[in-house]
Amino acid sequence: MSIKNHIARVDYNDFVSGDENKRAKFIKEFGDSFANMGFAIVANHGVTPELRDRLFDISIRFFEQDRDVKKQYEDLSNSGQRGYISPMRETAKGFKVPDLKEFYHIGQMVEDGDPIKDEYPENIWPDNMPEFKEVGIEVYRTFERTGGNLLRAIALYLDLPEDYFDDKIHNGNSVLRLLHYFPLDDVDKLPDGAVRAAAHGDINLITLLMGANAAGLQAQTLDGQWLDVEVAPNEIVINIGDMLARLTNNKLRSTIHRVVNPTDKELLKKPRYSTPFFLHPRSDMDLTCLESCVTKQHPKAYPDTTAGAFLDERLRELGLK
Repeated sequence: MSIKNHIARVDYNDFVSGDENKRAKFIKEFGDSFANMGFAIVANHGVTPELRDRLFDISIRFFEQDRDVKKQYEDLSNSGQRGYISPMRETAKGFKVPDLKEFYHIGQMVEDGDPIKDEYPENIWPDNMPEFKEVGIEVYRTFERTGGNLLRAIALYLDLPEDYFDDKIHNGNSVLRLLHYFPLDDVDKLPDGAVRAAAHGDINLITLLMGANAAGLQAQTLDGQWLDVEVAPNEIVINIGDMLARLTNNKLRSTIHRVVNPTDKELLKKPRYSTPFFLHPRSDMDLTCLESCVTKQHPKAYPDTTAGAFLDERLRELGLK
Protein backbone atom coordinates (compact mmCIF):
# COMPACT_ATOMS: atom_id res chain seq x y z
CA MET A 1 0.00 0.00 0.00
CA SER A 2 1.25 3.50 -0.83
CA ILE A 3 2.34 5.59 2.15
CA LYS A 4 -0.19 8.13 0.90
CA ASN A 5 -2.98 5.63 1.58
CA HIS A 6 -1.58 4.26 4.84
CA ILE A 7 -3.33 4.70 8.20
CA ALA A 8 -0.72 4.33 10.93
CA ARG A 9 -1.23 2.21 14.04
CA VAL A 10 0.51 3.74 17.05
CA ASP A 11 0.74 2.98 20.77
CA TYR A 12 0.08 5.95 23.05
CA ASN A 13 2.40 4.41 25.65
CA ASP A 14 5.30 5.20 23.32
CA PHE A 15 4.49 8.92 23.60
CA VAL A 16 4.54 8.90 27.40
CA SER A 17 7.19 6.20 27.90
CA GLY A 18 10.05 8.57 28.76
CA ASP A 19 12.05 7.04 25.90
CA GLU A 20 12.90 9.95 23.59
CA ASN A 21 13.34 7.70 20.55
CA LYS A 22 9.93 6.07 21.04
CA ARG A 23 8.35 9.47 21.66
CA ALA A 24 9.86 10.98 18.51
CA LYS A 25 8.81 7.95 16.45
CA PHE A 26 5.24 8.22 17.77
CA ILE A 27 5.01 11.94 16.94
CA LYS A 28 6.29 11.43 13.38
CA GLU A 29 4.16 8.38 12.56
CA PHE A 30 1.07 9.92 14.15
CA GLY A 31 1.49 13.26 12.37
CA ASP A 32 2.48 11.77 9.01
CA SER A 33 -0.64 9.61 9.07
CA PHE A 34 -2.77 12.74 9.48
CA ALA A 35 -0.87 14.56 6.74
CA ASN A 36 -1.34 11.66 4.32
CA MET A 37 -4.71 10.15 5.24
CA GLY A 38 -6.22 12.30 7.99
CA PHE A 39 -6.67 9.16 10.13
CA ALA A 40 -4.63 7.23 12.68
CA ILE A 41 -5.37 4.25 14.95
CA VAL A 42 -4.27 4.38 18.59
CA ALA A 43 -3.85 1.63 21.18
CA ASN A 44 -3.57 2.15 24.97
CA HIS A 45 -5.64 5.31 24.77
CA GLY A 46 -7.04 5.40 28.30
CA VAL A 47 -10.50 3.87 27.82
CA THR A 48 -10.42 0.52 29.62
CA PRO A 49 -12.25 -2.53 28.23
CA GLU A 50 -14.49 -2.41 31.31
CA LEU A 51 -15.51 1.20 30.66
CA ARG A 52 -16.03 0.48 26.98
CA ASP A 53 -18.30 -2.47 27.79
CA ARG A 54 -20.32 -0.43 30.29
CA LEU A 55 -20.79 2.31 27.71
CA PHE A 56 -22.01 -0.02 24.98
CA ASP A 57 -24.30 -1.76 27.45
CA ILE A 58 -26.13 1.45 28.35
CA SER A 59 -26.13 2.57 24.71
CA ILE A 60 -27.78 -0.65 23.55
CA ARG A 61 -30.29 -0.57 26.39
CA PHE A 62 -31.24 3.04 25.67
CA PHE A 63 -31.71 2.63 21.93
CA GLU A 64 -33.68 -0.61 22.30
CA GLN A 65 -36.43 1.34 24.07
CA ASP A 66 -39.63 2.34 22.30
CA ARG A 67 -39.42 5.48 20.17
CA ASP A 68 -41.94 7.30 22.39
CA VAL A 69 -39.71 6.74 25.42
CA LYS A 70 -36.59 8.00 23.66
CA LYS A 71 -38.34 11.10 22.32
CA GLN A 72 -38.92 12.26 25.90
CA TYR A 73 -35.24 13.18 25.87
CA GLU A 74 -35.27 15.09 22.57
CA ASP A 75 -35.24 18.88 22.65
CA LEU A 76 -35.70 20.35 19.19
CA SER A 77 -34.75 23.82 20.43
CA ASN A 78 -31.07 23.06 21.09
CA SER A 79 -29.97 22.32 17.51
CA GLY A 80 -29.16 18.71 18.30
CA GLN A 81 -26.46 19.69 20.80
CA ARG A 82 -27.82 17.71 23.76
CA GLY A 83 -29.96 14.67 24.38
CA TYR A 84 -31.64 12.35 21.91
CA ILE A 85 -31.73 13.04 18.16
CA SER A 86 -34.27 10.91 16.33
CA PRO A 87 -33.80 9.14 12.98
CA MET A 88 -33.62 11.10 9.73
CA ARG A 89 -32.76 14.42 11.44
CA GLU A 90 -29.13 14.79 10.31
CA THR A 91 -28.20 15.21 6.66
CA ALA A 92 -24.57 15.32 5.53
CA LYS A 93 -23.40 18.53 3.88
CA GLY A 94 -24.21 18.45 0.17
CA PHE A 95 -26.74 15.61 0.47
CA LYS A 96 -30.54 15.70 0.35
CA VAL A 97 -31.25 12.31 1.97
CA PRO A 98 -30.87 12.09 5.79
CA ASP A 99 -28.54 9.50 7.33
CA LEU A 100 -29.97 6.22 8.63
CA LYS A 101 -29.12 6.70 12.30
CA GLU A 102 -30.22 8.02 15.67
CA PHE A 103 -27.96 9.26 18.43
CA TYR A 104 -27.58 10.85 21.86
CA HIS A 105 -25.38 13.84 22.67
CA ILE A 106 -23.57 14.57 25.93
CA GLY A 107 -21.84 17.94 26.12
CA GLN A 108 -19.40 19.94 28.21
CA MET A 109 -19.90 20.15 31.99
CA VAL A 110 -18.23 23.34 33.25
CA GLU A 111 -17.34 22.94 36.93
CA ASP A 112 -14.78 25.67 37.65
CA GLY A 113 -16.86 28.84 37.41
CA ASP A 114 -15.75 29.58 33.84
CA PRO A 115 -18.30 32.05 32.35
CA ILE A 116 -18.21 30.05 29.10
CA LYS A 117 -20.79 27.82 30.80
CA ASP A 118 -23.45 30.30 29.69
CA GLU A 119 -22.77 29.34 26.04
CA TYR A 120 -23.72 25.70 26.55
CA PRO A 121 -27.15 24.10 26.96
CA GLU A 122 -27.62 21.81 29.94
CA ASN A 123 -27.21 18.10 29.41
CA ILE A 124 -30.31 15.92 29.24
CA TRP A 125 -30.13 12.70 31.27
CA PRO A 126 -32.58 9.79 30.95
CA ASP A 127 -34.30 9.60 34.34
CA ASN A 128 -35.26 5.97 33.73
CA MET A 129 -31.58 4.96 33.46
CA PRO A 130 -29.63 6.58 36.34
CA GLU A 131 -26.40 4.77 35.39
CA PHE A 132 -26.51 6.48 31.97
CA LYS A 133 -25.30 9.76 33.52
CA GLU A 134 -22.53 8.14 35.55
CA VAL A 135 -21.07 6.21 32.62
CA GLY A 136 -21.61 9.08 30.17
CA ILE A 137 -19.67 11.54 32.33
CA GLU A 138 -16.82 9.07 32.91
CA VAL A 139 -16.45 8.34 29.19
CA TYR A 140 -16.69 12.06 28.32
CA ARG A 141 -13.94 13.02 30.77
CA THR A 142 -11.74 10.11 29.69
CA PHE A 143 -11.97 11.02 26.01
CA GLU A 144 -11.47 14.70 26.81
CA ARG A 145 -8.24 13.87 28.64
CA THR A 146 -7.05 11.45 25.95
CA GLY A 147 -7.84 13.93 23.18
CA GLY A 148 -5.94 16.68 24.94
CA ASN A 149 -2.90 14.41 25.25
CA LEU A 150 -3.05 13.50 21.57
CA LEU A 151 -3.28 17.18 20.62
CA ARG A 152 0.00 17.65 22.47
CA ALA A 153 1.63 15.17 20.09
CA ILE A 154 0.06 16.99 17.14
CA ALA A 155 1.38 20.33 18.42
CA LEU A 156 4.90 18.92 18.55
CA TYR A 157 4.53 17.52 15.02
CA LEU A 158 3.63 21.06 13.89
CA ASP A 159 6.69 22.52 15.73
CA LEU A 160 4.39 24.34 18.13
CA PRO A 161 4.79 24.43 21.92
CA GLU A 162 3.55 21.14 23.38
CA ASP A 163 0.83 22.94 25.38
CA TYR A 164 -0.35 25.04 22.39
CA PHE A 165 -3.88 23.61 22.44
CA ASP A 166 -4.30 23.32 26.22
CA ASP A 167 -5.99 26.66 26.92
CA LYS A 168 -7.92 26.52 23.65
CA ILE A 169 -9.70 23.28 24.57
CA HIS A 170 -10.19 23.96 28.30
CA ASN A 171 -13.98 23.74 28.78
CA GLY A 172 -14.27 23.47 25.00
CA ASN A 173 -17.53 22.68 23.23
CA SER A 174 -16.77 18.96 22.84
CA VAL A 175 -19.58 16.45 22.29
CA LEU A 176 -19.79 12.73 23.02
CA ARG A 177 -22.17 10.95 20.66
CA LEU A 178 -23.74 7.58 21.43
CA LEU A 179 -24.58 6.41 17.94
CA HIS A 180 -27.04 3.76 16.78
CA TYR A 181 -27.33 2.67 13.16
CA PHE A 182 -30.63 0.84 13.38
CA PRO A 183 -31.39 -2.41 11.53
CA LEU A 184 -32.42 -1.97 7.91
CA ASP A 185 -34.96 -4.75 7.62
CA ASP A 186 -36.53 -3.68 4.34
CA VAL A 187 -33.83 -2.07 2.22
CA ASP A 188 -36.22 -1.81 -0.74
CA LYS A 189 -38.29 0.78 1.17
CA LEU A 190 -35.36 3.07 1.94
CA PRO A 191 -35.08 6.43 0.15
CA ASP A 192 -32.81 6.35 -2.90
CA GLY A 193 -29.22 6.95 -1.87
CA ALA A 194 -29.86 6.52 1.86
CA VAL A 195 -26.86 5.20 3.80
CA ARG A 196 -25.93 4.94 7.45
CA ALA A 197 -23.64 7.97 7.22
CA ALA A 198 -23.12 9.76 3.90
CA ALA A 199 -19.67 10.97 2.91
CA HIS A 200 -18.67 13.89 5.11
CA GLY A 201 -15.87 15.64 6.96
CA ASP A 202 -16.05 16.37 10.69
CA ILE A 203 -16.33 19.93 11.95
CA ASN A 204 -14.09 19.88 15.02
CA LEU A 205 -10.35 19.65 15.83
CA ILE A 206 -10.07 15.87 16.14
CA THR A 207 -12.55 13.01 16.52
CA LEU A 208 -11.92 9.98 18.70
CA LEU A 209 -14.03 7.00 17.62
CA MET A 210 -14.44 3.96 19.81
CA GLY A 211 -15.59 0.47 19.19
CA ALA A 212 -18.00 0.15 16.29
CA ASN A 213 -19.39 -3.37 16.60
CA ALA A 214 -19.57 -3.91 12.85
CA ALA A 215 -17.65 -3.02 9.71
CA GLY A 216 -18.63 -0.14 7.47
CA LEU A 217 -16.36 2.85 8.16
CA GLN A 218 -14.45 3.97 5.08
CA ALA A 219 -12.02 6.86 4.45
CA GLN A 220 -11.39 8.45 1.06
CA THR A 221 -7.82 8.51 -0.24
CA LEU A 222 -6.32 11.43 -2.15
CA ASP A 223 -6.95 9.61 -5.42
CA GLY A 224 -10.64 9.14 -4.63
CA GLN A 225 -10.59 5.50 -3.56
CA TRP A 226 -12.48 4.26 -0.50
CA LEU A 227 -10.36 2.51 2.13
CA ASP A 228 -11.88 0.32 4.86
CA VAL A 229 -10.88 1.48 8.35
CA GLU A 230 -10.53 -1.65 10.46
CA VAL A 231 -9.64 -1.57 14.15
CA ALA A 232 -9.23 -4.06 16.98
CA PRO A 233 -11.59 -3.85 19.97
CA ASN A 234 -8.87 -2.25 22.11
CA GLU A 235 -8.05 0.51 19.60
CA ILE A 236 -9.65 3.85 18.76
CA VAL A 237 -9.72 5.69 15.45
CA ILE A 238 -8.58 9.33 15.42
CA ASN A 239 -9.35 11.64 12.52
CA ILE A 240 -8.69 15.29 11.77
CA GLY A 241 -11.65 17.67 11.64
CA ASP A 242 -12.18 20.72 9.46
CA MET A 243 -11.13 23.16 12.20
CA LEU A 244 -7.65 21.65 12.45
CA ALA A 245 -7.39 21.41 8.67
CA ARG A 246 -8.15 25.15 8.47
CA LEU A 247 -5.66 26.00 11.21
CA THR A 248 -2.90 24.04 9.45
CA ASN A 249 -3.84 25.23 5.94
CA ASN A 250 -4.53 21.57 5.01
CA LYS A 251 -1.13 20.33 6.18
CA LEU A 252 -3.26 17.93 8.24
CA ARG A 253 -6.13 16.50 6.20
CA SER A 254 -9.77 16.48 7.16
CA THR A 255 -10.56 13.35 5.21
CA ILE A 256 -13.97 12.61 3.79
CA HIS A 257 -15.37 9.42 5.36
CA ARG A 258 -18.62 7.48 5.43
CA VAL A 259 -20.39 4.47 6.93
CA VAL A 260 -21.78 2.26 4.19
CA ASN A 261 -24.70 -0.14 4.38
CA PRO A 262 -23.75 -3.82 4.61
CA THR A 263 -23.96 -5.73 1.33
CA ASP A 264 -25.02 -8.89 3.17
CA LYS A 265 -28.81 -8.87 3.63
CA GLU A 266 -28.52 -10.62 6.98
CA LEU A 267 -26.12 -7.96 8.27
CA LEU A 268 -28.62 -5.30 7.19
CA LYS A 269 -30.94 -6.68 9.86
CA LYS A 270 -28.40 -6.10 12.64
CA PRO A 271 -27.75 -2.80 14.45
CA ARG A 272 -24.38 -1.03 14.53
CA TYR A 273 -23.18 0.96 17.55
CA SER A 274 -20.24 3.32 17.88
CA THR A 275 -19.18 6.25 20.05
CA PRO A 276 -17.39 9.24 18.52
CA PHE A 277 -16.06 12.04 20.72
CA PHE A 278 -15.91 15.30 18.77
CA LEU A 279 -13.18 17.37 20.44
CA HIS A 280 -14.02 21.04 19.98
CA PRO A 281 -12.17 24.11 21.21
CA ARG A 282 -13.67 27.11 22.93
CA SER A 283 -15.79 29.25 20.63
CA ASP A 284 -13.27 32.11 20.59
CA MET A 285 -10.37 30.02 19.27
CA ASP A 286 -8.82 31.77 16.28
CA LEU A 287 -8.74 29.42 13.28
CA THR A 288 -6.58 31.72 11.16
CA CYS A 289 -4.10 29.57 9.23
CA LEU A 290 -0.80 29.17 11.06
CA GLU A 291 1.90 31.26 9.39
CA SER A 292 4.24 28.26 9.45
CA CYS A 293 1.77 26.33 7.26
CA VAL A 294 1.41 29.04 4.61
CA THR A 295 4.04 28.98 1.85
CA LYS A 296 4.43 29.99 -1.78
CA GLN A 297 3.64 26.38 -2.74
CA HIS A 298 0.69 26.28 -0.32
CA PRO A 299 -0.91 29.73 -0.19
CA LYS A 300 -3.50 30.52 2.45
CA ALA A 301 -6.62 28.49 1.59
CA TYR A 302 -9.18 29.86 4.08
CA PRO A 303 -10.52 33.21 5.28
CA ASP A 304 -10.04 34.02 8.96
CA THR A 305 -12.76 32.85 11.35
CA THR A 306 -13.33 31.62 14.87
CA ALA A 307 -14.36 28.16 16.02
CA GLY A 308 -17.76 29.43 17.17
CA ALA A 309 -18.60 31.13 13.88
CA PHE A 310 -17.47 28.11 11.89
CA LEU A 311 -19.52 25.70 14.02
CA ASP A 312 -22.64 27.83 13.66
CA GLU A 313 -22.23 27.83 9.87
CA ARG A 314 -21.85 24.05 9.71
CA LEU A 315 -24.81 23.28 12.01
CA ARG A 316 -27.00 25.25 9.61
CA GLU A 317 -25.61 23.30 6.64
CA LEU A 318 -26.40 20.01 8.43
CA GLY A 319 -30.00 21.02 9.02
CA LEU A 320 -29.59 20.93 12.80
CA LYS A 321 -29.95 24.70 13.23
